[in-house]
Amino acid sequence: MKKWIGIIFIMTSLIFFGIGGYQFYEMNTKQNDALKKAQSIVYAGNDERNQINVEDALRTFQPERGETIGMMTIPLLDLEYPIVEGTEDEELKSGVGHFIGTGFPGQDRQILMSGHRDTVFRDLGELVHGDVIEVNMSYGAFQYEIVDIFIVDKDDRTVIDYSIDYEVLTLSTCYPFRFVGDAPERYIIQAKPVTE
Repeated sequence: MKKWIGIIFIMTSLIFFGIGGYQFYEMNTKQNDALKKAQSIVYAGNDERNQINVEDALRTFQPERGETIGMMTIPLLDLEYPIVEGTEDEELKSGVGHFIGTGFPGQDRQILMSGHRDTVFRDLGELVHGDVIEVNMSYGAFQYEIVDIFIVDKDDRTVIDYSIDYEVLTLSTCYPFRFVGDAPERYIIQAKPVTE
């Protein structure tokens, strides 16, 4: 009987590791594909981007859910992430998700982006006030300086503010970073546009 219990335990462990391994592989594949697409969107039009009128570009900029729309770079961490429209689990498997209904860079509104704490935003806790986050879109490059970092309850929706009439980049991820299971809080970073 003990032998069968041991065999069942080993088989169950192998199944869980297999499922976890496949999910990790699938997520890495989706992120790599989305990053390549983001790089082609951002870098392919570098020469033309300097001549694009941001206001004109934003009038017709209406991405579909799941579409790769740009790239986020965090120079301090030497990391690049694709930005995908939407924050459902399927979109977050591909990279940083743009919260539908919030603004885009250049719109003078709140831009809310989310990511998983154990994938794209696993190193977010290393950032401090004054660090820079770059957001590259097909219509331009934008830099934001971190001005505030705070933690809220997972059910606190006050960080989403559609009434903001100035540009602010808000990043959100689950917290604590090393928590096992559904995290009880959200780690929030607020950043304002860098003005020259």
